Amino acid sequence: ADLGRVSGLYVPYWTYDSMTWSWFSGERGDAYYVTVGSGKNQRRERRVRWSHVSGQVNHFFDDVLVCASHSVPDKLVVALEPWDLAALQSYRTDFLSGFQTERYQVDAKEGFGIARKIMDAVIHGLVRRRIGGDEQRVHSISTQVGNVTFKHILLPIWLAAYRYHDKTFRVLINARTGEVQGERPWSWIKITLA
Repeated sequence: ADLGRVSGLYVPYWTYDSMTWSWFSGERGDAYYVTVGSGKNQRRERRVRWSHVSGQVNHFFDDVLVCASHSVPDKLVVALEPWDLAALQSYRTDFLSGFQTERYQVDAKEGFGIARKIMDAVIHGLVRRRIGGDEQRVHSISTQVGNVTFKHILLPIWLAAYRYHDKTFRVLINARTGEVQGERPWSWIKITLA
């Protein structure tokens, strides 16, 4: 493989804080067992008793992180998390020395739309926990958001690319924690033999 040079890059991100109030309705399933059949055909069957549930879940989201760049692969950037956001520093030009800095390509409004999807997934999990039981069915969730604040931040990564058999692969390193993520070639012959 031909390893290209490793370069430092500050990637733009948005972080969002928001209070959410969610009203939900669904069903709680409690499992029980009954004996069916007779003689040698007798067996226990699992059944579920469903009951209607509704309620409210309130949750404060702190620093929902959204990458504001399209130039690095989403799955690799997400895999670099978690970032040490508690240790963020105020902007200083000397921090940028030796690093390239990218401008955001996702604006704050579009970023909040992405953050809302992340929040909705968390809220769905909170609703399922609130419903309880052995199984849950969520019929509806209506969420109101308020007290939304956001910050534009730059997070440092090391970026390298290498070529192998005329294909380019990228490697990203979280410059704060050392977490490494990347793409690699696969040998389907070796995988099949293994």
